[in-house]
Amino acid sequence: MARSLLLGAYLLFSNRAMGYADRKLAERLAAGKEDPARLDERRGIASAPRPNGPLIWLHAASVGESVSVLEMIRRMGDERPDLSFLITSGTVTSAEVLANRLPPRAIHQYVPLDVRPWIRRFLDHWRPNVLVLAEGEIWPALLYEAKVRDLPVALINARMTSEAHGQWSRWARGAARQVLAKIDRVQAQDDTTAQRLLSLGLPADRLEVTGTLKEGSKALPHNEPERVDLANALAGRPCWLAASTHEGEEVGAAEAHAHAQRSWQKLLLIIAPRHPDRADEIVSGLRLDGWRVAQRSKDDPIALDTQIYVADTIGEMGLWYRLCPVSFMGGSLVPVGGHNPFEPAALGSAILHGPHVKNFADIYARLTEAAAARQVQDWADLGTTLAHVLEPDEAAKMAHAAWEVCSSGADVTERAMDLLFALLDGVE
Repeated sequence: MARSLLLGAYLLFSNRAMGYADRKLAERLAAGKEDPARLDERRGIASAPRPNGPLIWLHAASVGESVSVLEMIRRMGDERPDLSFLITSGTVTSAEVLANRLPPRAIHQYVPLDVRPWIRRFLDHWRPNVLVLAEGEIWPALLYEAKVRDLPVALINARMTSEAHGQWSRWARGAARQVLAKIDRVQAQDDTTAQRLLSLGLPADRLEVTGTLKEGSKALPHNEPERVDLANALAGRPCWLAASTHEGEEVGAAEAHAHAQRSWQKLLLIIAPRHPDRADEIVSGLRLDGWRVAQRSKDDPIALDTQIYVADTIGEMGLWYRLCPVSFMGGSLVPVGGHNPFEPAALGSAILHGPHVKNFADIYARLTEAAAARQVQDWADLGTTLAHVLEPDEAAKMAHAAWEVCSSGADVTERAMDLLFALLDGVE
């Protein structure tokens, strides 16, 4: 098959893109999006030795994808003590989260940019036995270099948004077919993603729909003494969580909080912003609006008169989901697409969300069908619904239903493990 002109141009550029890529890295570094101490990793220069024995390389673009593979890695490592794991990601936040959560024999590195000389240098050092892509970050040069070395490639937990599908369809359908041909096996989260991949040319015999790997993920960890201290500080006060909020949602959550306070006078709102670097701005804005706000990163205590607690720390979501019987999932009352509802579901928190949940539409639909989640239309509706769901019997009923939906998909991890073991052992 003749290579598409667009793909050929991309690969030619990738061969000579070091100068361009260095400028992009400098821009990202200046914007705080790169770790200066580890910048060479983005050029394919390893900062750790390759372990002995077989090595599985798993690439996960950011925090959610990275966390979703940890339980699978732990279980694979338990079954095969000879195995080691290389996890790559592209964000500083993901590296911070993974730093304290990597299973035994797992190493984190930043993924090199899609520059062929840098990828070759990376592959020369690590010599992985299998490459695993999580969710949907597909880089043409990376895949071409992998297949030059006959490296088996799997795409697990695959998800393709309508935007990504539209872009490939409009501008690069021929390139998409040839890039997807470099992937040996695909496990898709849902039928919608499967149909999108098939329409772009993925061979049907390489595809199966398994559900989302996040269903099989271990519950988010927490520090139990911290949970006890915070529960003591709450002194029996009711609380709710606005999780992974985006710009505009903190003010809206405060509006809903004011409404719910009419029924629950001592109610505390915990806000965990998706991007903690926005916390100072969030806190100052809320205080200007007259709210009494405490900030986690400043070690502010939760006092009796604290109305809102901004939880602006990394890696503590398991703490907040355990403390709060009801969680509103951010990114859903602004057009972001929503965030993973299995995280609160696994920890006994009832789920509220807005209409913008396209990133996890199938999961939210299942939770709604099971009476485990409720959709709200605006901030006033959130306040009204929250006041009702905070009733202990109602929250407990929803939380139990959510846990049942969450736990029913644990076999997804098993199927991913079986696939990767088969590729590692050369079994088709």
